[in-house]
Amino acid sequence: MSTHDPSGSQPEGGGQPSFDKQSPQPGGGTPEDRPSDPNPSPAPPPTGGPSDGTSSTPSEGPGAYGGTYGGPTGGQSPPGQNPYDQPPPGYGPTGYGTPGAGPVPGMPPIGSWPRRILARLIDYLLVQAVAVILVAPFADFNNRSGEVGAFWLGCGIYLLYEGLMLGRDGQTLGKKAMHVRVAMLIDGNKPTQSAAWTRAAVYILPAVICCAAFWWIIDGMFGVFDKPYRQCIHDKAAKTVVVTTD
Repeated sequence: MSTHDPSGSQPEGGGQPSFDKQSPQPGGGTPEDRPSDPNPSPAPPPTGGPSDGTSSTPSEGPGAYGGTYGGPTGGQSPPGQNPYDQPPPGYGPTGYGTPGAGPVPGMPPIGSWPRRILARLIDYLLVQAVAVILVAPFADFNNRSGEVGAFWLGCGIYLLYEGLMLGRDGQTLGKKAMHVRVAMLIDGNKPTQSAAWTRAAVYILPAVICCAAFWWIIDGMFGVFDKPYRQCIHDKAAKTVVVTTD
């Protein structure tokens, strides 16, 4: 039986290959004869993820299908439920703010056609009155040119008026009077600037370019048959919906 002690010191160059010689450790000694630390420090958490065990996936920002708008987290449908049966994510408990009688939970009732038509009529008369006042010094209303000039100017003013008003709070003066407002279909918020101007442009420009009042009839009738949100063509283009405010 060998009595060789492997932990003992080896003579320089004696019997052991040179690559078995261990280099001195900081503070002296070799790994075999260094005393163990009685109070070891905890290992640092792994990089690339939080140390509290939570997921490292970035949270969804506002506008995503997270809890902000009442939809399933990350846009996922509950297990076993058809994703196409889900309402827009804004119409949960935190979307429009108060439960309503709209097509989906949390959504206020859709604006009725009498209210919407009267709101349009109020806005149209206000804008045309301004247009007539501006055109009157320069146009002869005894012939058709004066009427056409007032109509074109009125359409231009209406485009600016509706785009600015809807982008501010979702309501024109007519809509305020009739207690309806325009909201984004996805979350119930006021229209974005792009949505407000898209809605105004799709309502006005086709009438100016080719169809006059005939376009407004087509646009309105589209909404009559649209279910469940009663969206006219300009609402479809802007992804908006008209709801009540009372």
